[in-house]
Formats: sequence, C-alpha cells, structure tokens
Amino acid sequence: MIILYFLRQKDCYGYEMTKAVSELSEGLLNISINTIYTSIYKMENDGLISEYSKLVGKRRTRVYYHLEPAGITHLEKLLFAYHSMVSGVEKITG
Repeated sequence: MIILYFLRQKDCYGYEMTKAVSELSEGLLNISINTIYTSIYKMENDGLISEYSKLVGKRRTRVYYHLEPAGITHLEKLLFAYHSMVSGVEKITG
C-alpha cells in the first residue's frame, strides 16, 4: 500500500521509496530495499505498476516505477480496507 501511495504522488525508484518511508514516518517504519523490490516485482507482474529507465549523470541508469490505472484502483481498495480496519479498532479500544 505504501509503495502504491508513493507512486500515486510521482514516479520513484526503489531506494527513494525506502528512504521516504523512514523519513516521513520519523523512523517508526523502516522497509528494507529487498522488501521494496520484492513487492515491486510482484506488483509489476500483476500489472499494477510499470518501470522505465532514465539516464542519471553521464553513465548511470536508474529504474523508475510508474503507477498504472489498475494500481490506482488497487490502492483505493487497500486504503478503504485500511481505514475501515483502523476505525473498527478505534471503536473497540475507545
């Protein structure tokens, strides 16, 4: 869900997302680069995201990921389920 959320904002590369998760959560969430790429490969195979390469500097190529329409739909479902679950827990715990 977090990866799709970042990609809804802009196209990103893997390490950029790992760093953003840690910074934006003020260190409360840390996702390893291996976990990011495992999730990315699955979402790419499922048609939720796509990738493209971009030249950075003179010789370095960076792979960016882009959210596809199916990914937007999937993200909306995940966010609805997440907010419903949080709301339910809050009702129980007061």
